[in-house]
Amino acid sequence: MADKKDSMSVNEAGRKGGEATAASHDKAFYQDIGSKGGQASGGNFKNDPERAAQAGRKGGQNSGGNFANDREKASEAGRKGGQHSGGGHNS
Repeated sequence: MADKKDSMSVNEAGRKGGEATAASHDKAFYQDIGSKGGQASGGNFKNDPERAAQAGRKGGQNSGGNFANDREKASEAGRKGGQHSGGGHNS
């Protein structure tokens, strides 16, 4: 492993890498990739609603906030929500 005084911070390494990349590409390159955005992205759920629904189901099942797995947590959240909405009878 390199000595600490010889090592580069992650921030510095990122900056240097960004500068090297910027030096090797022109403005048109960045305009082209910027205009494409996430259109061709495999992670873009807009292009695949079924995949988005599946991801949402998995996320809800694995979430620590999933009230189906904790009735007491759901009840507490409901009480707090009612109190904060002005609809609670404890006001």
